[in-house]
Amino acid sequence: MTSNGVRSTGRRLAVDELIDDPKTRIIVCCGSGGVGKTTTAAALGLRAAERGRKVVVLTIDPARRLAQSMGLTELDNTPRVVKGVNGTGELQAMMLDMKRTFDEVVLAHAEPERARAIMENPFYQSLSAGFAGTQEYMAMEKLGQLRAAEEWDLIVVDTPPSRSALDFLDAPNRLGSFLDGRVIRILTAPAKVGGRSAMRFLNAGMGLLTGTLGKIFGAQLLTDVQTFVSAMDSMFGGFRERADRTYQLLKAPGTAFLVVAAPERDALREAAYFVDRLAADRMPLAGLVLNRVHGTGAPQLTAERALAAAEALEENGSEHASPEAELLAAGLLRLHAERMQIMGRERRTRDRFVSVYPDVPIVEVPALPGDVHDLDGLRAIGDRLNGAV
Repeated sequence: MTSNGVRSTGRRLAVDELIDDPKTRIIVCCGSGGVGKTTTAAALGLRAAERGRKVVVLTIDPARRLAQSMGLTELDNTPRVVKGVNGTGELQAMMLDMKRTFDEVVLAHAEPERARAIMENPFYQSLSAGFAGTQEYMAMEKLGQLRAAEEWDLIVVDTPPSRSALDFLDAPNRLGSFLDGRVIRILTAPAKVGGRSAMRFLNAGMGLLTGTLGKIFGAQLLTDVQTFVSAMDSMFGGFRERADRTYQLLKAPGTAFLVVAAPERDALREAAYFVDRLAADRMPLAGLVLNRVHGTGAPQLTAERALAAAEALEENGSEHASPEAELLAAGLLRLHAERMQIMGRERRTRDRFVSVYPDVPIVEVPALPGDVHDLDGLRAIGDRLNGAV
């Protein structure tokens, strides 16, 4: 039992040991949306920096208040120094710009004229701005760029707020499968087949195919796709190669995954899926961060006793208190009972997870009374991440 009444279960995750280890070069915070993943990543980055490391935090679409909490008026695709960091380390932060990252890839791996043609293509503009899986893929791409730069001791990644926590790991294969898919191979075939007779034969087949696809998707879209594929043909292999390289980086020594969850059934179910997936892919799981755990300063007062006391006050009153004080006391007792019931549900949910995954280290982060809006708020989260209250 911790000092605020939260019972600890399972192995304890030693966060400071993780971020202090010079061999730890990448920490990936993953989990479902709405569990405090971005705040956790920022708090980890600040704590690591204040303990002497040079850190960059890559966030994915953070709330505006989080940028403000780091003293930045804006976050974009370029790392920016966070001022007000104590100690000898340094903290930089950035927000993934999906389209700009895609543009950077094109500019880096295509001749200027071809790059311009690609970026002006309507299909590319749609793909780079919102194709399913593009954000997750570009997060992986940006991670690879940051690691290759060798400018930071530690990179902390806040994974995209996907529908499923597994999308981040699946995205490179999904995009790679799209680029390697049958339709793409057919659309690129005319440029790869030599000989006039072969081209006549292939063009006849392509005419039938494009006629059919044109009826389904529209002639202009099909033209845009064919133009895009023709311009991108030489880059497809590079996408697959870089995706595979970053995927291997995630499995390498020096990378640590932290699964972030709330003590709720759906969030912990997502966490369980991710733990299973990491184990299946042999990726290094450091542990589980259980966020926003409720606690109380009076754990010895059960919900039942608090409700009974509230009912007694409401029915019989007290000789030593005014009616207003009695009403206030009864209300506080009922609030305490509700808090104890919430804690009981959270404990049962957490214990079910621990019973299935007893070897996964856990740190429980008590809920703060308000939102995080400055570096002190992030420091408070950091203290709780290391088990202090």
